[in-house]
Amino acid sequence: MHPLLEDAAQRSSAYLDSLPDRPVAPLAAAVARLQELDQPLPEAPQPVHAVLQRLDEVGSPATAGMAGGRFFGFVIGGALPVALASNWLATTWDQNAALHGPTPGVAVFEAVALKWLLDILGLPPTCAGAFVTGATQANLCGLAAARHAVLKRAGWDVEADGLFGAPPITVIVSDEAHPTLFKSLGVLGLGRSRVVRVATDGQGRMRADQLPEISGPTILCLQAGNVNTGAFDPLQTLCATAHAAGAWVHVDGAFGLWAAAAPELRGLCVGVEQADSWATDAHKWLNVPYDSGLAFVRDGDSLRAAMSVSAAYLPSSALRSPSDTTPELSRRARGVDVWAALSALGRSGVADMITRCCQHARRFADGFALAGHEVLNDVVLNQVMVRFGDASHTRRIIAEIQAEGTCWCGVTEWQGHTAMRISVSSWATTAGDVERSLTAMLRVAGRKDLA
Repeated sequence: MHPLLEDAAQRSSAYLDSLPDRPVAPLAAAVARLQELDQPLPEAPQPVHAVLQRLDEVGSPATAGMAGGRFFGFVIGGALPVALASNWLATTWDQNAALHGPTPGVAVFEAVALKWLLDILGLPPTCAGAFVTGATQANLCGLAAARHAVLKRAGWDVEADGLFGAPPITVIVSDEAHPTLFKSLGVLGLGRSRVVRVATDGQGRMRADQLPEISGPTILCLQAGNVNTGAFDPLQTLCATAHAAGAWVHVDGAFGLWAAAAPELRGLCVGVEQADSWATDAHKWLNVPYDSGLAFVRDGDSLRAAMSVSAAYLPSSALRSPSDTTPELSRRARGVDVWAALSALGRSGVADMITRCCQHARRFADGFALAGHEVLNDVVLNQVMVRFGDASHTRRIIAEIQAEGTCWCGVTEWQGHTAMRISVSSWATTAGDVERSLTAMLRVAGRKDLA
């Protein structure tokens, strides 16, 4: 065991050391070599060191450099060193983090991490929380609690009797709600299309003046951080209006909720604490390894009613039982990585990481604007959208930037425009990474052969 783990550690360190100098996207030859893996299952056991060597030699070159400082596609944070190390250790423990009794160690780490999260994100300290795979599952947890609560008020037990014959639930969403929200609504039987859409403004914020009249069981879904612009819905106004009408408010804050942890950005989150449930990711802006999502629910009883499980063979406890708040029973101890990251960074370290990413985003925006390219959004957070003329030209430029290899950005469609989206979310991104990437992007954008 020891030599194998030491081999894995050395290979992992070598991989991380290679990131500053390798192309961010995998080379075509490395991707082509993956075909070597399409072999019949071995008939007999294989030497474990040879298996690890093959995994590294074939797999490592075929990865994108998401753990480095120049990956700006999607909203992806690299793993903090302490979070990566804690992930290795927690995986070595191999604990099933479902119940407090059999695994008290990881249960307490998660309970402490939850308390710290509520503090740093400015949410009510009595909220229940769940450590799940990502924002999709976190949205599902919050919306499941919402479904329980609004139907309970109407006299219906949805967990016992399902949705057949239940009072109808009105779900109100933004025109620019994230696709994972709709996926969660579909899984819960609330319908991806059976929603009331509300128009957005020029930055993708829900227009409060367009909110329909609310009556009956209703769930209002808001955004803290538009996936394209980083803009926030008018949370305070919409929460007040919804609650006056008896609605449940759910906030999808996959990355934007972390703005509450940075003093100079906290103003974007005014009113977020007034919602009833929240979803966010720790593998985005807290920079812990995949996978790590977080759900918070003000009314813990509603979350537990939607998610709890019991059986004669499962020991009960008066202490927090993690499986009562998550869709899974068996799962890894994700909260250990969160605890480690928060312990290492502290309040000021988290704030600095969030703030620094936003400063990098503004530098990108300023650089593109100075070069005469159109930045489509107000850069209020870590998201930048830029276009290079018409849609086809913009797509050509993006493809060439990806192929050039210095950095990686993705394409998006937003309010009728095709644009390149830059998301700065990694602790590993330095000012030098930004300048190196900006120089490469502007060089590609200025190529005459792409005009």
